[in-house]
Amino acid sequence: MIDLDRDGDVFVLRMRSGENRFGPDWLDEVSAALDRVEATQGACALVTTGEGKFYSNGMDLDWLATVPERAGDFLRAIYRLLGRVLSFPAITVAAVNGHAFGAGALLTVAHDFAVMRADRGYWCMPEADLGLPLTAEYVSLLKAKLPGRTSHEALVTGRRYGGTEALAAGIVQRAAAEADVLADAVKIAADLAAKHRGTLTEHKRLLYADAIAALTG
Repeated sequence: MIDLDRDGDVFVLRMRSGENRFGPDWLDEVSAALDRVEATQGACALVTTGEGKFYSNGMDLDWLATVPERAGDFLRAIYRLLGRVLSFPAITVAAVNGHAFGAGALLTVAHDFAVMRADRGYWCMPEADLGLPLTAEYVSLLKAKLPGRTSHEALVTGRRYGGTEALAAGIVQRAAAEADVLADAVKIAADLAAKHRGTLTEHKRLLYADAIAALTG
């Protein structure tokens, strides 16, 4: 499901389970990969990406429907992942190769930077169409990282943003051709990998204290 490779100072976490929906096993594998990166001494940075048409289509709602009694623990595990990426003690870059919906879209936002494919794929928070209200924890992340008008539009309309639209809305920092998405993300990460990790951690805490507390508290 999850592969973790290293290219110089940059770790590349590849999600390889089709739509890359969040489920318990998926969350455990991502967490283990983050443990490996975090334990690295010295300069490092992290890039995450998917495969084919999908970066991540969010929560595995089909699985959750079979075990509704686990919903609370499951949501808290997702919050912890998002909070961990938001406060990660190294530079993080999402290489958004395809669709990023719901919790998958939130994962891209939790990174320090995001590069999105310009010609295909959507970033979307579809809950207004699905009748699934977001929690305060999820909204805290959007409010921390996105312009206010973008958060408003994304949540009340369920708009599907293509790469160039996501760039204009402040959701991602770069839109690129399909062949360049991962390479551009790795370049950004490599250029910033030597930043002092303790200082990065403190700056992220100062910038996003409320969201980090909501997600990890």
